[in-house]
Formats: sequence, C-alpha cells, structure tokens
Amino acid sequence: MSLLIKDVLLDGNVTSIYVEENRIAAIGGKARVEADTVIDGKGKAAVPGFVNTHTHAAMTLLRGYADDMNLQEWLSTKVWPAEARLTPEAVYWGTKLACLEMVKSGTTCFNDMYFHMDEAARAVAESGIRGVLSEGFIDRFDAARAEAEFRKAREVVRKIESMRNPRVRPAVGPHAIYTVSRESLVELHRWAEERGHPLHIHVSETNAEVENARKDFGKGPVEYLDALGLLGPNTVAAHCCWLSDAEVQTFAERGVKVSHCPVSNMKLATGRAMPLAAMRAAGVTVSLGTDGAASNNSLDMFESMKVAALLHKFAANEPTVATAHEVFEMATVGGARALGIDAGEIAVGRLADLVVIDLRRPELTPAHNLVSNVVYAANGGCVDTVLCDGRVLMQGRQVPGEAEVLERASSFAAKVAGAS
Repeated sequence: MSLLIKDVLLDGNVTSIYVEENRIAAIGGKARVEADTVIDGKGKAAVPGFVNTHTHAAMTLLRGYADDMNLQEWLSTKVWPAEARLTPEAVYWGTKLACLEMVKSGTTCFNDMYFHMDEAARAVAESGIRGVLSEGFIDRFDAARAEAEFRKAREVVRKIESMRNPRVRPAVGPHAIYTVSRESLVELHRWAEERGHPLHIHVSETNAEVENARKDFGKGPVEYLDALGLLGPNTVAAHCCWLSDAEVQTFAERGVKVSHCPVSNMKLATGRAMPLAAMRAAGVTVSLGTDGAASNNSLDMFESMKVAALLHKFAANEPTVATAHEVFEMATVGGARALGIDAGEIAVGRLADLVVIDLRRPELTPAHNLVSNVVYAANGGCVDTVLCDGRVLMQGRQVPGEAEVLERASSFAAKVAGAS
C-alpha cells in the first residue's frame, strides 16, 4: 500500500510526503504523484506523531471521579477501591477510550502501566496506534504475593509476544520502590534484560518518597535503584520531580530515560523541582507523559507541552527556559528515543507515524512560527489527520467506531466507580 500527502507544510516549506507500507519513502521532489491513498494537505502542516511515555490508559474510566484531593487520600479512599472493581473487559474498553482520545489529539505511541494488560494489548492492536505495555507489579514486600505477581506478569508478556504485532510491545513494570521488594526489583530487571524489554518505573515522584527511601534503605530512590542495577538505557523513569544534581548525573551516565508528567505533578502538587535544564545539559533523554486520566485529567499532549514550558519558566523565573522547540522535541523525538521507536521525526526511512494539523483555525492564525503555535496555542482539536505505521487512523477528525467506544466505556466507568 502507498499513501501521498500532497502540498502540506513541513519544516517551513510546502511539499509532499510519500509513504510506502509503513515508512516514509520520499519527501519533496522524489515523492511520487500517485498513490493508493491521496490526502490533500493544503492549508495544513505535518508534524511527527506525539509519544506519551507515561500513562495508565484505562484510568480514563476514572476521569473526574475524584479530584482536588491529597495524593495519599486520593489513592487510598478513591483510586484503589475503584481499581479493585476493575475487570478485564473494563480495562479493554477503558484502553479503547484512551486510544481514541490519543488518536484524536495526535498521539501515535504510548508507554503504559496498568492491570489486565493483555486486554489493553487487544485494544491497542485494534486502535492502530503503538503501545509499550507493562503489567503493573506490586508485591507490597510479601513473598507469596510476589510469586503471584510474577506468574501474572509473565503470562501477560507471553500473550503480548504471541500477538506478533510490531506495534504492540511488552515491557516490565515494577510500580515503585515503596511497593515492590528488593528481591522482586532485581528479578524483574534480570527478566527485562534477558527478554530485551523496557523497564518502566515511578521514581522520586514526591518528596515523601525520597525521605522515606532514605529512612528505609539509607539511600535516595535513585541511589537505591542504581545499587540494585536497575538503571540503564532501557529504563524509563516516570516523574523524577525530586532529583539532586548528582542523581541527574547518575541518570546521564546510565542512559536512563525520563518521562516528565507536568500536568499530573502540578494537579497532585507532588512537586516542581524536576531539574529540566540540568537534565538536558547532562544529556539525559527527557520525554513527556500525561500520566493517567484520573490525575491529569486529559491525554492531550498539546496541553502537556504547554504546561511543561510554562512550569519550568515559572519555577526558574526565567522565560528562556524550556523553549517551544525543546518541549516539542520532548513530545516527539525524545519520546521515540525513550521507547526505542524509529519515529519522532518526519524523514525518509522513518516509520510513518505523523499528524496533519489544520492551520485554518483562529488559534493558529497568524503563522509566524509553527512550533510556537503548536506548543503555546494549539490543542488536540487542531489535529485533522493521523497516520500510524503508514495507516490512516483519523481523517477529517473522523475515527471509525468512535460512538461505540464512548458508549461502552461510559457504561464500564459507572461500574468501576461503584455507581448502580
């Protein structure tokens, strides 16, 4: 199959993009004039598909269910009781809803940690986008529970691998150092290395987490994980709000990838101390995540880009920090590098994961600087067309099957929330 996007704005020039199978085959003069599918790009701009490197997709079912609460109270009185009512089918429809929202706002790949991830994998495969999926591992320092968690995690990985779908990849997901034992962390890392899977973990999300780690382990979270050997190029560390300069350097030396979740961190007031400028200066790959829709409450990466830029300008009292181009890179090529995906840029040979934005909108007029407009003015509603793996998932803002997803997800959301 072939696809041609004609007369679209790319990097400041009107050009054409030719796709064969799932990769970009030519741009500009070498792009063919005919294809199996032709998309008119006039009045539109092409940008790479966004990569969301930390979320809990099926938590769309809990969007707006419990807000404006202290983090621990929110978890213990609302989220955990609701999650106890989760069923595999609920996770399937919650993930379908998340994939729909991500497609409609230009996200073509996401890194997820949650439960019943074999059902999430089915939803991702049907949606057409990419997913890196880890079964959340929580043993609460109990050996019997750890054994059960390992059985479940291994079965989920086996099922995802058996799908043989290059868009759907398994990962290993220890929740955090305060919910997973030392022995399990070491074994999970060994397993991830053996299988070549990413390791996805929450790190230094709150100041209390850091203080408790020093009290319980005699080390901060980063030093503790490093001593166990868990920090490496395949590690995606989510949040990282409370890092010292030395810990930033450790991340740089080990090749750890960071997923920054500014909207969730601000909403839950977990901290704003993430040293973004120091990370970038040290060469750490920093990407953007939304976190789950229960704590964001959106999966719109446009919003995450703008908030990331504003947060770090405000925290540093310096408007030149976190420029539009820097956060745009975090949401695209930074995310692709974090997850080892050959995407994040529109270039010949890259995977055809791209987004076509409608420039004929008031919030994108005038067009002095496209990247600035994308970061500071645009929103997910500006996305007209989405391609992932060379396949059109949305065109003219129409996604096949949208009505059914909204209806079924709403029904399961009521059950998870405990409504009659």
